[in-house]
Amino acid sequence: GLSQYSSDPRTEWELSAYSTRDQVLEAVRTLRYKGGNTFTGLALTHVLEQNLKPAAGARPEAEKLVILLTDGKSQDDANLAAQTLKNLGIEIFAIGVKNADEAELKQVASEPLELTVYNVLDFPLLSSLVGRLTQVLCTRIKEKSNKENADVPVNMGPQLSPTDLRISAVTSKSMHLTWSPPLRPPKKYRIVYYPSKGGIPKEVVLDGAVSSLQLSNLTSHTEYLVSVFPIYDTAVGDGLRGVTSTLPLSSPRSLRVSELSHNSIRLSWKAAQGATQYLVLCSAAPEGAED
Repeated sequence: GLSQYSSDPRTEWELSAYSTRDQVLEAVRTLRYKGGNTFTGLALTHVLEQNLKPAAGARPEAEKLVILLTDGKSQDDANLAAQTLKNLGIEIFAIGVKNADEAELKQVASEPLELTVYNVLDFPLLSSLVGRLTQVLCTRIKEKSNKENADVPVNMGPQLSPTDLRISAVTSKSMHLTWSPPLRPPKKYRIVYYPSKGGIPKEVVLDGAVSSLQLSNLTSHTEYLVSVFPIYDTAVGDGLRGVTSTLPLSSPRSLRVSELSHNSIRLSWKAAQGATQYLVLCSAAPEGAED
């Protein structure tokens, strides 16, 4: 399976999309490059929530491997998202190109780093990694599959998932989230929220006993995407998603003009709630005097 990311991750094809090597190679050849920002944490969350699901072709008994390819430093918290995957037994290989941050690659990747972190100076040099990376990946899969006590597979059943996300008390800079907890209380909740038209994703981690959150310091008149998903020791539940726009800032009303003279005008208006200053602009009408 493959997903591309910038500020908004995009699934190119799921694990179940192709069944032959030639089909995959053809899909790679026709891939459209997605330029933009580098929100690696959001991309890893996308892979966990969208691509490693049974509906996307993920088999519970199969080993889960994620290969991250990046040419820049992440603009959000990639380490926290990566740690969530690793806690669930998902192994991460990190490959950097050009301007990638090697320290960040080492944070994101699974141990041992000498097998899971790679860095090259330019894209053509990626071909030099293919042989070694292929051998390491296959060996790691065999090693993990042969363990006597295999890791508990990622369980994404509905019994582990919260329901009924409600967004209320929306203002120009805040909103309140509530949801119904799953049958099995999670260890923690991870809430990710960001403007739908691009912006730095922010996240909050809550104790599993809590099922509400107040989001503050938001941007006015902006559509936000919100995602809530529960984290267990050995599993992750389906995420809840919602979309809501913050209100525009309140405006002054009832503008009145009085006390006119040859060179002055007095203005009055009803105050705008929360305003700390006003900016008053004045110009002559298009067909007015030459002033």
